Amino acid sequence: MSPEHYRRGRNWFTAMGVMFILVALVTLVRQIIVWTPDFVIEFLLNDEITSEKIAVVTICIGLIFVILGFRKKDVISR
Repeated sequence: MSPEHYRRGRNWFTAMGVMFILVALVTLVRQIIVWTPDFVIEFLLNDEITSEKIAVVTICIGLIFVILGFRKKDVISR
């Protein structure tokens, strides 16, 4: 590897974070298509545990993984 190109090494935190975010976004978009946005917002604000709330928590977890992935020290693989 040449010294001109910077490579961070393998970073599974970022990959898992992106995967969590994509799965949660697909869930939210599917719910918005099946139900109207008014119902989805109502589901987010009621007292019950719904898939929309779980999707929002999953997006937050994915963002935490992405942040941890970029703050992680570089791994030198040989």
